[in-house]
Amino acid sequence: MATVAIESISPETTYAHGQKLAFYLKPGDVVCLSGDLGQGKTLFTKGIVAALKSDELVTSPTFSLLNIYTGKYYDENLLIYHFDLYRLDHEEQLEDIGFNEYVFADGVSIIEWPDKFLDCLPNEYLWVEITSGSVPERRQLKLCPHGKRYEELCRELTL
Repeated sequence: MATVAIESISPETTYAHGQKLAFYLKPGDVVCLSGDLGQGKTLFTKGIVAALKSDELVTSPTFSLLNIYTGKYYDENLLIYHFDLYRLDHEEQLEDIGFNEYVFADGVSIIEWPDKFLDCLPNEYLWVEITSGSVPERRQLKLCPHGKRYEELCRELTL
């Protein structure tokens, strides 16, 4: 399946697009968020976390590297792992934060700055690139599925 392109006309719609994506996520899913500083990666994550029924405060894990939120998948608790790999320089640092243990667990993993460690990502994931749009508050979201699961997810999103 080809890339799905979505235009966000405001910060509120970027948040809403995160909420819409969350509707299709399930335990074990991995969402990789790519984009320059200030493009809305954490705002998109806030939408995902809110739609997964967590009332926890979502902040950028730039300094903590990983924030964990508890949401819901139907009636079951769902852990949401929110990574920010911006400050990491070496693959060994991923081991220090337990990256593989979380990403290959039964939660939903959201990874900001995944392009720093492409070789460490699972075989299947959804890549979301967020870039500036035609005016300052607009953003372009490009969803690129990697693997059958995410191709199906993108098909469902575009119906």
